[in-house]
Amino acid sequence: MTIDFDGRVFHWAGPAPHFFVSVPEAQCEELRAASRFVTYGWGMIPVHVRIGAAEWRTSLFPKDGRYLVPLRLSVRRAEGIEEGDEVSVHLDLRT
Repeated sequence: MTIDFDGRVFHWAGPAPHFFVSVPEAQCEELRAASRFVTYGWGMIPVHVRIGAAEWRTSLFPKDGRYLVPLRLSVRRAEGIEEGDEVSVHLDLRT
């Protein structure tokens, strides 16, 4: 499964502060349907992500009925991504 979307980068100051992009609701429904085949626990979904020229493997975090794409510091630096930026995200589910 492949998903492309645009989203705004936000900072979550939870117990482990990090930057994320929320997957839009319509695509979250698709992910929920596929999650039983790919999740490895806690609802995490393994994906391959591309933003600009940066590509990496990570897992989507389930949060409040949506999924969040975590943005590594190295990716944010390489792509010049700041909080509040709108980014184009390409996801491929890993099985």
